[in-house]
This record gives sequence, C-alpha cells and structure tokens, in this order.
Amino acid sequence: MSATFDDRDGYIWFNGEMKPWRESNVHILSHAMHYASAVFEGERVYGGNIFKLTEHSQRLARSGELLDFQIPYTVEEIDAACNAVVKANNIVDGYVRPIAWRGSEMMGVSAQSTRINVAIAAWEWPSYFSPEARMKGLRMQISDWQRPAPTTAPTASKAAGLYMICTLSKHKAEAAGYNDALMMDYRGLVAEATGANIFFLMDGKLHTPTPDCFLDGITRRTVIDLAKREGIDVVERHIQPEELSNATEAFLTGTAVEVTPISEIGPYKFTPGQLSQTLMGAYDHEVRRTDDRAALVSTSAA
Repeated sequence: MSATFDDRDGYIWFNGEMKPWRESNVHILSHAMHYASAVFEGERVYGGNIFKLTEHSQRLARSGELLDFQIPYTVEEIDAACNAVVKANNIVDGYVRPIAWRGSEMMGVSAQSTRINVAIAAWEWPSYFSPEARMKGLRMQISDWQRPAPTTAPTASKAAGLYMICTLSKHKAEAAGYNDALMMDYRGLVAEATGANIFFLMDGKLHTPTPDCFLDGITRRTVIDLAKREGIDVVERHIQPEELSNATEAFLTGTAVEVTPISEIGPYKFTPGQLSQTLMGAYDHEVRRTDDRAALVSTSAA
C-alpha cells in the first residue's frame, strides 16, 4: 500500500521554507478548512522540468485575486519555489501541487486579517494510463450536478470549493463502474469533466465548449494550439447535449489526464481514432521538448 499524503519522506516548501514533509501542517481552525478560501494548481513534471510552469503560477496568483486575497510571493518566486521542491524531492516524472489559503487568524465569514499561506508539494506520478490503455477510451456518466453560473461563484478561479461537486460526480460515476462524469453547465450545455476539459470531432472539425463558466485549462489551450499546427479546424462554441450524437471521436485534456480519448458518455458512443492518436502524440512530444532544450543547454555548458 502506498504512503498516505500526510506520511511521506521528502520536503514541502511552506511559506518560504523547505520543511520536512511530515511537519508541514496547518491548524484545524484555518479559514480555508471551514470556508473553502483556498486556491491551487496542478502541474506535471516531465524529465525534471515543470511544463508551462509560469502560466500555472500566473493563474495561481489570479485565482487568489478572484478570492479577494493577494499571494505574498511574486510569480517568479513561486516558479523558483516549485523548481526547488522538484529538485529537493528528486522528482523526474511527477506532479506539483502549489496551494494558497487563508489561515487561522480570524474565524468567520469575514476574513480580511487572515494570513495568506502558500505551500508547494511534489511527488512522483507517471502518466495515468499507457498510450495503449488510453486508446481504449474512458467510459463516462452524465453528472446530476451542473457547473455554476459566473454570477454565483468565482468560476474563473481554480478555487478549492468549486471541486466539491466534481468529487460528488466522480464518486457516483465510479460507483456505477464508469471512469468519470461529464458535467453540464447552469444552462444545460456541455461543460467539462470533473477535472478536465472536453473535445469532440464533428464533421471533420474539433469542437470544444466555450469556457465561460469553468476553467480555460492550460492543457486545453495547448491542445488547441497543437491541433491548429496540424491543420485541424478548432471551433469553440456552446454545445447542446444532444449534439454528442454527431461526434465520432471525443477526448479529455488536463494536467492529470493529458490527452485521453473517450469511448462512451451516457448513451453516446465514440471510437477513439486517428485524431485522438495524433493529438496524443503531439502533446507527448510537446511536453518533452523542455527535456530536449534542457539537455542542449547542459551539453553547451559542458
């Protein structure tokens, strides 16, 4: 059995210090624990390099602003801390989790005087699935929960509280034998999976929902760019659920799932095919380009 996340060897960057993993704790009366006043990021490490690190650090800072707090470190300082954590834990292929949260100085809805804490952890984490397993496609259920309207929640923020309904959706899907769940938005339009964006191949074009009430994922934007480089037309628009019957391929994109095809969403069936395979390969190459550049720099320095 693998170690739980509170009982591991290694180090966590905690408010500017590299602390032993087991000593990196917060008080039970931290505001974030009770009122979800926390934002976070999820980043992948490939060959010792964090993919699109600065974009993630910029989004972390922006997420904090949307929750009415300022992270007490610059984007450059957060970048440096993430890299330091990867190095301290000897991570080659893994995952990085920066998080910022309100502390325990005040307990109540009002929390202007709370300290803003920041921590960064990293651990080994290879790909979710092998390329062969990914091409079988995920089976997805349609969630009962909907992504909220931007007038009801800070939907442009990667805020911890927004993931409660994702956990509920994924738990229900897994209990029914599915891999994940597709969530609609507050209008009943196709939105995203529980932690990933979604794409569909329809009439030779790649269609993806407009991210106006959920995150415009960094992996999502990367895949859109890769698709355009491959000469594939990309259409960002509102998608009605019944339109899924017109799609021949579908896949998810995200830091964790990377590019992973879908074989089923509720009553709709898809056949993972050439487009999914092409973009899987293009994405795998893109995230490893950093390794190639780092190797060249190392060779030049030698």
